[in-house]
Amino acid sequence: MRQRGRIGRASCGAAPGPSASPHLECPVSDHILRSTFADRHIGPDSDELERILDVIGVRTLEELAARAVPASILDTVAGGIADGLDVLPLPVGEHEALAELAEIASRNVVATSMIGLGYYDTLTPPVLTRGILENPAWYTAYTPYQPEISQGRLEALLNFQTMVSDLTAMDVANASMLDESTAAAEAMTLLRRANRKSTSARFVVDVDVFPQTLAILATRAEPLGIELVHADLAFGLPDGEFFGVLAQLPGASGAVVDHRDTIARAHERGALVAVGADLLALTLITPPGEMGADVCFGTTQRFGVPMGFGGPHAGYLAVRSTHARQLPGRLVGVSVDADGDLAYRLALQTREQHIRREKATSNICTAQVLLAIVAAMYASYHGSEGLRAIARRVNIEARRLADNLRSSGIEVRSDSFFDTVTAIVPGRARAVVDAARVSGINLRFVDDDTVGVSSDEATTRADIDAVSAAFGAAALEGDPEKSIPESASRTSEFLTHPAFTRHRTETAMLRYLRMLSDKDIALDRSMIPLGSCTMKLNATAEMESITWPQFARLHPFAPDTDTVGIRSVIADVEQWLVDITGYDKVSLQPNAGSQGEYAGLLAIRNYHLGRGDDHRDICLIPSSAHGTNAASAVMVGMKVVVVGCRTNGDVDVDDLRTKIGQHADSLAAIMITYPSTHGVYEHEIDEICAAVHDAGGQVYVDGANLNALVGLARPGKFGGDVSHLNLHKTFCIPHGGGGPGVGPVGVRAHLAPYLPGHPLRPELGTGPAVAAAPFGSASILTITWAYVRMMGAVGLRNATLTAIASANYIARRLDEHFPVLYTGDNGMVAHECILDLRGLTKATGVTVDDVAKRLADYGFHAPTMSFPVAGTLMVEPTESENLDEIDAFCDAMIAIRGEIDRVGSGEWTVEDNPLRGAPHTARCIAGDWTHPYSRQEAVFPDAVVGRAKVWPAVRRIDGAHGDRNLVCSCPPIEAFA
Repeated sequence: MRQRGRIGRASCGAAPGPSASPHLECPVSDHILRSTFADRHIGPDSDELERILDVIGVRTLEELAARAVPASILDTVAGGIADGLDVLPLPVGEHEALAELAEIASRNVVATSMIGLGYYDTLTPPVLTRGILENPAWYTAYTPYQPEISQGRLEALLNFQTMVSDLTAMDVANASMLDESTAAAEAMTLLRRANRKSTSARFVVDVDVFPQTLAILATRAEPLGIELVHADLAFGLPDGEFFGVLAQLPGASGAVVDHRDTIARAHERGALVAVGADLLALTLITPPGEMGADVCFGTTQRFGVPMGFGGPHAGYLAVRSTHARQLPGRLVGVSVDADGDLAYRLALQTREQHIRREKATSNICTAQVLLAIVAAMYASYHGSEGLRAIARRVNIEARRLADNLRSSGIEVRSDSFFDTVTAIVPGRARAVVDAARVSGINLRFVDDDTVGVSSDEATTRADIDAVSAAFGAAALEGDPEKSIPESASRTSEFLTHPAFTRHRTETAMLRYLRMLSDKDIALDRSMIPLGSCTMKLNATAEMESITWPQFARLHPFAPDTDTVGIRSVIADVEQWLVDITGYDKVSLQPNAGSQGEYAGLLAIRNYHLGRGDDHRDICLIPSSAHGTNAASAVMVGMKVVVVGCRTNGDVDVDDLRTKIGQHADSLAAIMITYPSTHGVYEHEIDEICAAVHDAGGQVYVDGANLNALVGLARPGKFGGDVSHLNLHKTFCIPHGGGGPGVGPVGVRAHLAPYLPGHPLRPELGTGPAVAAAPFGSASILTITWAYVRMMGAVGLRNATLTAIASANYIARRLDEHFPVLYTGDNGMVAHECILDLRGLTKATGVTVDDVAKRLADYGFHAPTMSFPVAGTLMVEPTESENLDEIDAFCDAMIAIRGEIDRVGSGEWTVEDNPLRGAPHTARCIAGDWTHPYSRQEAVFPDAVVGRAKVWPAVRRIDGAHGDRNLVCSCPPIEAFA
């Protein structure tokens, strides 16, 4: 069983093992036998680490920590364990951790779930489980900001957009949202932005909307001054003005309502309409687009994505073309490359937070890409007829239940439904639910008189018979009565594109998945040196449990007796994050870093309101901050005041004090990333926190860079009141092409009452809900659980120090070729460094884009481009890359600098050189060649020798063309000829 307790102190004579590293307190010495998980997670072995430390100019990792991290925040250490982390469990190996996790999983009960409310059992095709969810080529990929080496996942996302557009009959869809409820909130704010005819702040919401969606709408509306008006749209629209209307199809009760008249009347009164629609139901019923809806939202969970106790799942948002530029999040569009060939890319608004900051319309940064790809491939594998067949089976079982109940005198609330039957059983709802439980089936207890029953892809005739018996109804024979009237039936075609007709056999699908993944660079092929994004190892042992049915098939609103195991994992992760961060309480509900930001700022806002300080609405944000910071602040009703930075990248404390003086009475908070967004440990962090506290404000420490703090310093102890943490960065949940993410929020005790609550989990408190599920993306928390369980306190600290060492090694090797822009007081960077190309660009005309694209020819993903400083590259090696890979990247960058010099010398022109021509495809070098550099120089530069060649799928993509052609569902059929 797990144990909590101090790990023994290591001496210089101790044998290296799970609780000791020769570089923590001892001089560099013995070679580490890679026998522990931490040894295998951390890339450099002891010999490599000795070379790294020698280049940096320190003898041990402890000396590095003392030089890089301010002494005022550095935790004390005993036996390699930082203060406060001695309570973490002793580390175990991979097989031991998996055995322990299997025992925890066995405490869950996988009952037949017929609860519904937006979560349904689904049968994931095994080829998709193995080919996507268990395939590192897909789950270790990054957001496709470098489209030339991301064509596979971009095509898959374009398929997702096409699927959603077709099924909803809308013009354009984005490349996934975080979940259905947050998609509804985005739909609400989109309607407000788009409706320029209305000055009203009122928004009408149908009473038959899922309760979790109602809660999220309320959370989002209140700080923005939106007044929610709840109405039963079956009886028409309410009186007065309103800017928008939101309905659900089918409703929470299961009722299928024809909203055409409601939509028409809303339009007549100057309002826009959003409809939340079940995509499987839309294969049989009239889609919202054909009813005249302006926006459509929902979830794609039942398209092959397990319930997972609430997530992760890909939500969707679709609009008419007139509103396309109002879409939040990501949108894949079609462009052309340098050879005029078809190519995909993310459209302009994908990174609008970095462009518009506090004027951004949404704070969403990540998406649920991996799950969106599963959903799209599920649709591709089944095709339109396959989806219709599944939907018909689901509907037939629901109809069978309704007939059984009615024949026994039990009232069914609606005669028009798809999959959900709401039964009226005065005074005996609990007895019915309990009787079904005896048969291993979970129903939805609505109230003492009402029970909801939802069928799904996994529902059988035996399940329906058992549920009927629980109601005391007999099982009838024969065909059940229809429940979808002809007037509400779908007549239009959908999913006619070859992407949904060509891959219907397993052979075709597995080859399609392989073909797409071969077009991408993911972490399974090379280092991804992205600063600010921490692309570290996602170990197989960490990933293994996510497809276990004991976790994957749990409904988020299942009875507590069914979810003992998963809630144990949740409790462990919450406590371990408390230990690691120094905060007093953690909520795991936020299902992205941006939502963690939002939840943390809401806690600060509500804390001030609870004290009567409703005038405190100013949020100070350094000019270097991540764009989502400002967007999140505005979303909670705060006003952003920018604090300047010094030439060395640190926050300008003088300017900070001036701004605090100007806004002392109205100061709500400061948001500061630590280490800074510039990759430096600012030595005045405690002074900054104290100044804000003295003025009555709260300190929000953005945890995006926690990978440089774990085991070294705790934000909850050095001045932070609240932080969000990126589990998809620091704690090994994979990026999956841009999602899933998890962004838990940690707070000190005085903010704990304001952490997220949930309408269906009253024990979480009365705080505002920020995600559809009570514990967010619960099923992937087992990844973080396994990481912490196998690393232990010493391993976690060693990982942090190794990441810092590797970043400083890169800074030392490359500084003479590409100046490192910012360093701390002792000349050290944190876990990332910024390479300044601006002088080279001015002298030679070679841009940061040219270097990024050229790196693809060398087999590397580019570092983060032009953030936080335009014209620079931010590099982060993480602790997971060994020295050979780090050196290969450095060699590639040095070789590229040599190529830049040849442009500068006039040997190559600015317009025609291997950097401007990059990336080079196999097709382009096989054709006519008129360049002044050779084919070999183009695709096999010297620094590539000895590395497997990764061939980019397309040449450089025309970004402007893509933005001019924003709305595109998919390429024409002729493109597949």
